[in-house]
Amino acid sequence: MTLLQDTAHAKINLYLHVTGRRPDGYHLLDSLAVFAGAADEVRIAEKSDRFSLSIEGRFGAGLEADDSNLVLRAARALQAHAGKNDTYHLTLEKNLPVASGIGGGSADAACTLRLLGELWNIDEADLIAIAEPLGADVPVCVQQKPNRMEGIGEILTAAPAMPNGGILLINPGLAVSTPDIFRSFAAMGGIIERPAPVFPARWTSMSDLVEMLSLTANDLQAPAIRHAPSIGKVLDTLDMQKECLMARMSGSGATCFGLFPTPDAARNAEIELSKEAAHLGWWTWAGPFLQN
Repeated sequence: MTLLQDTAHAKINLYLHVTGRRPDGYHLLDSLAVFAGAADEVRIAEKSDRFSLSIEGRFGAGLEADDSNLVLRAARALQAHAGKNDTYHLTLEKNLPVASGIGGGSADAACTLRLLGELWNIDEADLIAIAEPLGADVPVCVQQKPNRMEGIGEILTAAPAMPNGGILLINPGLAVSTPDIFRSFAAMGGIIERPAPVFPARWTSMSDLVEMLSLTANDLQAPAIRHAPSIGKVLDTLDMQKECLMARMSGSGATCFGLFPTPDAARNAEIELSKEAAHLGWWTWAGPFLQN
């Protein structure tokens, strides 16, 4: 029997600037993170004698339901914080590609924190504090709202609401190693000095958003293409789609996104690409942004 369930939405970095590096080796970032309707799902079943996890779904094969899994790590971290003895069996339905730059594992951990936080009456500020040691993307995924991420991901500032546009996500069917991408980033010249982007009070349209994004970049995109040239093919394919306003990679890859004036325009592009995507083994999703 399912007690509670929630969705762990895909996180997309509309831009990602690497701004520095701490003495402990962690990179400092500046990024606009938003969320799309594509999502995993986490379910909490009845109490168990210990926290345990089942994994199912399209991308569940090969994932380990052991102590290294972020879902179980999040559950145990919150249990220790709350001083609770209750433990549950959890189920993760993995619908998002693994190691793909859209925060799948982080979103799953954040979803687990939200669910247990609801059971144990723990407020969001505490959940975010517990999320920080779990990974750079986990705090922003607790809120699942547009945020500017700075520091190593722990400094969050609410961003303007997303305009009513569309987004098409494509993953070329491969996982990339974030540490490898950062090593290539350093080898290719490293940190670029640039002014910090200035956000408006609101974006009136997708064209307005894209105008700001045109002054930004994903600093990890070129290093990722160096590791996985198929990312470049995905970006070229997105750029060629009718009504696509911008194409870029999210996070450290390999998922890329195209921005469109409306959700329907994004869905139409996905339909146009469906045969090619199926032939190449690409994962795709299209639709609206998750709103505040």
